[in-house]
Amino acid sequence: MYTFESRVRYSEIAEDGKISLGAIIDYMQDCTNFQSEDLGVGLAYHKQRHLMWVLNSWQIVIDQYPEMGDRITVGTQAYGFNKLLGFRNFLITDASGARVAIANSNWVLVDTRSGSPVIVTPEIAGIYGTAEPLEMDYAPRKIKLPKESEKRDSILVREYHLDTNHHVNNRQYVQMAMEFLDRTDRVKELRVEYKKQAILGDEIVPMVYRTGENEKIIALNGTDGKAYAIVQFFLQ
Repeated sequence: MYTFESRVRYSEIAEDGKISLGAIIDYMQDCTNFQSEDLGVGLAYHKQRHLMWVLNSWQIVIDQYPEMGDRITVGTQAYGFNKLLGFRNFLITDASGARVAIANSNWVLVDTRSGSPVIVTPEIAGIYGTAEPLEMDYAPRKIKLPKESEKRDSILVREYHLDTNHHVNNRQYVQMAMEFLDRTDRVKELRVEYKKQAILGDEIVPMVYRTGENEKIIALNGTDGKAYAIVQFFLQ
């Protein structure tokens, strides 16, 4: 497993003094990017070849929220590939080695010129290698929506939502959905299904679905009613 060590910064904590959910997501995204850079297949490599890895889905289980100043280790590993998907785990542990968070994710390799998926060849997969999947309860990639929902005020995609691929960053969709949580809600598991890419100037229409007491689902739709992303929170 590829790892790097860090320390929870003040800029990464929420108002309760503990690391925010968004910062946990950022650490995982940073980890896979660091690994790619160290393997020589980072941003510049993919840009030259008109390729990008696009996140298809997340499942993140959070056991604890470290506090400001706590030391953590962030790790990632690929555990398999098929023609169109790459499968990757993430693991964050604290200074004692106890688990902070574990995640499963599915990725698609996309041609930036056509926007179409690219077959993941054995040569591409071989760069990352594969390990045994981490032990966790793996959820389905797709999120089933309940029937009843409530439409909320639209969100306009602005420059600060974008990443180097010029579309809304994975973490930003989650941040948008978190606006519909209560301040006291603490997320113990997050699932996200990414459906299509939102770009600068797009209008995102949040739809909040009625679910159980400890579950909330938010679909972030386009004006055509089709989802950019579906975010599911399981609460403590």
